[in-house]
Amino acid sequence: MSQELRDLLIKEIGSLNKQNVSMQQSLREQQTQASAESEDLFLELLEVGDALEALLDYLANNPDPSPEFLRRFPKSSGAVQRKFLSVLKKRQVIPIELEGTQPNFDLCRVVDREVRADLADRTITKVVRQGFHVGDKVLRPTEIITSKPS
Repeated sequence: MSQELRDLLIKEIGSLNKQNVSMQQSLREQQTQASAESEDLFLELLEVGDALEALLDYLANNPDPSPEFLRRFPKSSGAVQRKFLSVLKKRQVIPIELEGTQPNFDLCRVVDREVRADLADRTITKVVRQGFHVGDKVLRPTEIITSKPS
């Protein structure tokens, strides 16, 4: 092997080693960032869980809830839901917005049909479970009930 070829190989090996070190460092940084993002998510979800736990504890300890609690319950549970949706939105998990009354089968899954003579076939009559997407990917389709002729 010539000295020139040997020097070239040594240079290339050195370059590959530098790239390897750089890639390992980049991977460690990405893992650290992913871990921090996961911890943030878990802490936010724990806040949602704490709010739910407080409502459940009150109900468990007060079999006959006060009228004041019952009056505030829809607002309290709505606040928990808004917090949860906020956690999802921060991570670009967005509720699917249905347009019109006819299902888009890329976004919806029919879970039941009901006889409705007053509606056209396959008209959405009820949303059973909200769907969500992340970017263009459907994370969970919206579950719906549609009409059918008698």
